[in-house]
Amino acid sequence: MLSIDPRGHIRANADTWRGGSQGSSDPLTSAFAQGVGAGLLHLAGPMLEADLSPSLAFGREIGRAYYTALCRAGQIVRESPPLPLPGDFERLLLQVPPIQGAEYANPGTLTRAWRQLQDAAWPLVAEHSGDLPGWLEAQNPAWHGVGRLYFHLAENKRDPTHPFGFVATYVDGLDEAGRPLHRTLGQALDALGRDRQALLLLLRPLELAAAASPLVARLIDAGEVYRAVRWTPDEAFAFLQQIPACESSGVLVRVPDWWRRGRQLRVKGTLGARSPSALGFEALLDFDATLALDGQPLTAKERRALLRGTTGLRLVRGRWVTVDPERLTQALEQFKAIEQAAKDGTLSFAEGMRLLSGLGTDGAHDPVEPEATDPAPQAWHEVVAGPWLRKTLQQLGRPTEHEDPGPALHTQLRGYQRQGLAWARLLCRLGLGGCLADDMGLGKTLQVLALLLTLRADRAPGPHLVVVPASLLGNWQAEAQRFAPSLTMLVAHRSQTGTRSVASLADEADHADVVLTTYGTLARVEWLRERRWGLAVLDEAQAIKNPETRQTRATKTVRSRSRLVLTGTPIENRIDDLWSLMDFACPGLLGSHTEFRTAVRTLERRGAGFSRVRRLVAPYILRRLKTDPSIVPDLPDKTEMVAWCRLGKTQAALYQQAVDSLHRELATITEVIKRRGLIFAYLQRFKQICNHPSHWLGDGDWSPSQSGKFGRLAELCEPMAARQERVLVFTQFREMTRPLERFLATIFGRPGLRLDGQTPVRRRAQLVQTFQQDDGPPFFVLSLKAGGTGLNLTAASHVVHFDRWWNPAVEDQATDRAYRIGQHHNVLVQKFVCRGTFEERIHDMITQKQALAREILSVDASTSLTEMSTDELIANVRLDLRKAVDDG
Repeated sequence: MLSIDPRGHIRANADTWRGGSQGSSDPLTSAFAQGVGAGLLHLAGPMLEADLSPSLAFGREIGRAYYTALCRAGQIVRESPPLPLPGDFERLLLQVPPIQGAEYANPGTLTRAWRQLQDAAWPLVAEHSGDLPGWLEAQNPAWHGVGRLYFHLAENKRDPTHPFGFVATYVDGLDEAGRPLHRTLGQALDALGRDRQALLLLLRPLELAAAASPLVARLIDAGEVYRAVRWTPDEAFAFLQQIPACESSGVLVRVPDWWRRGRQLRVKGTLGARSPSALGFEALLDFDATLALDGQPLTAKERRALLRGTTGLRLVRGRWVTVDPERLTQALEQFKAIEQAAKDGTLSFAEGMRLLSGLGTDGAHDPVEPEATDPAPQAWHEVVAGPWLRKTLQQLGRPTEHEDPGPALHTQLRGYQRQGLAWARLLCRLGLGGCLADDMGLGKTLQVLALLLTLRADRAPGPHLVVVPASLLGNWQAEAQRFAPSLTMLVAHRSQTGTRSVASLADEADHADVVLTTYGTLARVEWLRERRWGLAVLDEAQAIKNPETRQTRATKTVRSRSRLVLTGTPIENRIDDLWSLMDFACPGLLGSHTEFRTAVRTLERRGAGFSRVRRLVAPYILRRLKTDPSIVPDLPDKTEMVAWCRLGKTQAALYQQAVDSLHRELATITEVIKRRGLIFAYLQRFKQICNHPSHWLGDGDWSPSQSGKFGRLAELCEPMAARQERVLVFTQFREMTRPLERFLATIFGRPGLRLDGQTPVRRRAQLVQTFQQDDGPPFFVLSLKAGGTGLNLTAASHVVHFDRWWNPAVEDQATDRAYRIGQHHNVLVQKFVCRGTFEERIHDMITQKQALAREILSVDASTSLTEMSTDELIANVRLDLRKAVDDG
């Protein structure tokens, strides 16, 4: 399979070429082993007609574009690759399928691939003694281009009965301007004389074209291929139908621009000329159907004349156009049916958007599509946005306004965050939904808090609902308290309700700006799903990517005026995930799951599936990457965050047992030294239990489901794996490094590295060198003491402190393994803290900078804990069960 790395380079994974391992003897594997360029040449040469996976088919399209440009160039120059045809790169970028790293595709990706193709082709042509036509023919007869044989069709406006001319030419060199010198085929035969090899190269494509096209065979039999001839419109049209057969034989065909541009005569549907009376995806749009030439409607008289007669070329308003009366009539009838549906009030905004993108899903309003054998590149119809819809989509697609919620937000939004706020606010005004898919660390939570403040200022109907994973409940509370303290937030979760049940909070929601809950609670509590919300927000929305789960089905029953999903995972890489998330955010936009998959498969066969899906969803997805040039200046070099974790039930039970045991033992000890030793031992035990039950029990189980921290680590690393980013994971315990290494290998799908105090010094240097390579391992697990200093690991842009060393200076030293000179990415640091445990309380001491915190800043926190009274100590290590246990 092919993928694209964060630098925009195409990568080849040789283990899964066509659904299974092929071994080193497979020609494709061997080709890619020589480099990406050689592999792309092989895909577009020997495998030109092979049945390929989407990623390899995309690679083949890049190779096809290069071969086409090379054939048209007629020669290969080592340092000067052939120029791609106009629009080739734009077309290829639209065709990027859902592969890993699809979001990194850019013009530079294709420029590098083009250079790699050139570097691979040059030595191969040299092996053919520089014989480009011979090498092309060896690659695949379709690319041979021998003798540069051309068929030309041109207009002859001086002859009304024979308004077209045909001539076949041969290119025998270039003029001073670099343009090909053409001879008629008859002149070429005379000039070549007895040069048998040249004659064979000239006649070979003609022979192939005659075999593929009866019309070309007739031209040869009549001798008309050797000289210029005049044609009627019917003769010209018959030739135009044969262009694919001629070009597949290696003949290059030149025709008037109006044919290459596609039909100018189409049934045109104008959608959304006026603002609908209501808003949302169920809003009803207007639709107007006409028969148009170059976008201009034809008169009734012109329309009647065109719809009579047979298929062929017609001269309309001084221009030649292709007319197929049957197909035009069929398209016009279907568009008129859509127009009537709009008048009857049954054409919804979602259906209209599907029409606009060309992605029909339910068939009810699906316009006529071209046949597979249709020779012209465009369909017989087009749907365009009217003034209101065009302006609305432009605003959504390019958020340029910079909004700010004012002093109610206790921070300054960065430029891209103000754009995100403007985009989301417009969605809410229109009653639509969207997906904020910014990279991790770009402040999605902050943008939503700003949006909630703005909606309150706009007096938008509320309250609003925010649904998060249980592990992020504390993060949202802390962020809201820090940045938007004036928001009235009701937390609908058993950890916050005391003795009351969440089911009893329904009336209190009337007095809140925001109700914050979890996916698990939402699935259990009926009033959360039945109430009509203003805005419904899903954080870490990949939680509903599987449409078959009970959690997803329950979440999609939520009723709201507008919807917003947040995810840092590149949903454009997985087509089914995209459907599930957009099915919540934009109900009806993609149709049902079955309809959507059927439509995509149909369009894939026509070569337009992914591009149409992208166009359809583009206005409703806002994605910014940390690597975007427009984002980088706005970002700090290093962002530190607390990753709140919950305890599994076994962890909570062990933790409470340890607290009770410590309390009992402290009552029996009076000696200061023994007391300190006991407290140190128990602090270690608490840390071990917070990491994983097996860390304390020593039973070797290490099941990820038993630890809240393991679950949180998976949540963080899954998007990193999808983005091909790399992470350093620090732990102060050597015995934790191997379980973490094994667990992360399952998340990233490939092994990583591990370093602890027992790693030999020589081996340390090798590990660092391996990790720093461009295609190095995705993660590096290090014990804090062994890996916290002296290493340069700038290949990582993420740092995770799995367990805390309560001397911040020690943690900062470890972080600086990644955040140092040579680092070209912003570094995101996440520090794991278990809620409801002593980890949270010491974290509070540090962040609030109380008197004790100032003391701990330079020494290990455990030293200060040993000096507390028994009551103070137990108060700091006690378990708050309602906050600590993860019950969803």
